[in-house]
Amino acid sequence: MNGILIKNALIINEGKRFVGSVTVRDEKIERIVAGKNALNGLEEKEYRVIDADGLWLVPGCIDDQVHFREPGLTYKADIASESRAAAAGGVTSFMDMPNTKPQTVTLEALKWKYDRAAEVSAANYAFYLGATNDNADELRKADYGRICGVKVFMGSSTGNMLVDDKETLKRIFSEVPAIIAVHAEKEEIIKRNREYYTGRFGKDLPVMFHPLIRSAEACYASSSEAVELAVKYGARLHILHLSTGKEVSLLDNAPLAGKRITGEVCVHHLFFDDNDYARYGNRIKWNPAIKSCGDRTALINAVNGNRIDIVATDHAPHLLSEKEGNCLTAASGGPLVQHSLLVMAELAAKGVFSMEKVVEKMAHAPAVLFGVEKRGFIREGYYADLVLLNPDKPYTVTRENILSKCGWSPFEGHKFPCSVTTTVINGTVVYDNGSFNSSFRGKPLSFKR
Repeated sequence: MNGILIKNALIINEGKRFVGSVTVRDEKIERIVAGKNALNGLEEKEYRVIDADGLWLVPGCIDDQVHFREPGLTYKADIASESRAAAAGGVTSFMDMPNTKPQTVTLEALKWKYDRAAEVSAANYAFYLGATNDNADELRKADYGRICGVKVFMGSSTGNMLVDDKETLKRIFSEVPAIIAVHAEKEEIIKRNREYYTGRFGKDLPVMFHPLIRSAEACYASSSEAVELAVKYGARLHILHLSTGKEVSLLDNAPLAGKRITGEVCVHHLFFDDNDYARYGNRIKWNPAIKSCGDRTALINAVNGNRIDIVATDHAPHLLSEKEGNCLTAASGGPLVQHSLLVMAELAAKGVFSMEKVVEKMAHAPAVLFGVEKRGFIREGYYADLVLLNPDKPYTVTRENILSKCGWSPFEGHKFPCSVTTTVINGTVVYDNGSFNSSFRGKPLSFKR
């Protein structure tokens, strides 16, 4: 037995849904046949049969922004633990960020990450090379057929990785022949806001002040600067974790394949708004901050209207002890990769999105935008990265079923209306109803640009 037969699933793919069956062999999708019981005459002894009657079959999600914390911060997350969480949540490929210890700003540090992922990752992987004010030569030497892109912090989020030198920004935007992914928040505006609110109310500010300090103005000022640079130098710009309605005006709804400037929104900015700080507190403190109900609505509309191209997570685990404190001292970020597809499926169940749109933004669009080879779609000849969802089996998040190493989630106690039952990666069943294939290892993503 060296293949898989997934039969009688509701296949949701490329804007369509139909009942059908899929066969998988040698890592790839072999056949896709529409119709109930269409492959019942197949020689089943050659296949592991998964009866998917009543289940949804979707392509595996490609998360273009995670922080798996390895090396140097492995007390709260690592590639092994977080890739298992990803697989359990239907995320079959991830792109990891460079703000580790040491930071991934040299080709040597980048190679270490790829070697480590080959040893331990339960999902497919790629890594960003981080930009600094003085590593332009490293960026020029990189092999962008293996690297998802260059990450630029145009804000204060990550220590000395802040790129604020104008000549350096000019070199990056004019010389890097790949996607430039930016964290865009204007440091000067954040600093001014911080001084204003601490001067008026003191330094022990509750988390409700977070979106006032890391304000919509700070986001737009930096995002618009990035767009200006990209237009001036013809760069390929991707604005990460958009959080404001105003930033949407920087994007258009042209066909994705021809876009030079694209945007991503994260699930927490689609699910929460600033009214939720009263309930969740620092557990939903992210950079950029979760903002107003109006911003959330604008982001949702931009996803549906194709101005925003990708839905991802910014999965960024911290220990709960690090999330304690006030607006100025509590760590920003939290674990999301295990529950991101369930978040979007719940929003689809509420009529916010269609499941076809969810699949487009979490699987198809990342593959197209980054040029990921033979992934992100249910197509014959493509890698079999597949996820089965049970729309009739609710899933409640508990401390016991959280797989991220940090051990908590902002969704603890929340009941999602559906659940991930099975995840297939490169033709292998990696996750199945709570059980893992512990011997499986993912592959590095390759990019065609």
